[in-house]
Amino acid sequence: MTRALAWRFDGPGRIGAMKNWRYMALHGITAAVFIFLLQRYALGASLESSLLWALTFGGCAVGLAYSQSKR
Repeated sequence: MTRALAWRFDGPGRIGAMKNWRYMALHGITAAVFIFLLQRYALGASLESSLLWALTFGGCAVGLAYSQSKR
């Protein structure tokens, strides 16, 4: 059995690997957009600063989602 088949037949109630990565990316993008909008428009930060914070928080959100999926 190949690894791809093992992912497909994880069992009932389990999420396959592709679905996990999709949710992790969605979590990171959502966090990055939220922080960018908060920094740029609510706090009046510069574009460079807002993008840097968005990248940082997006990466941290993906890391958090990854660590939670491995529990």
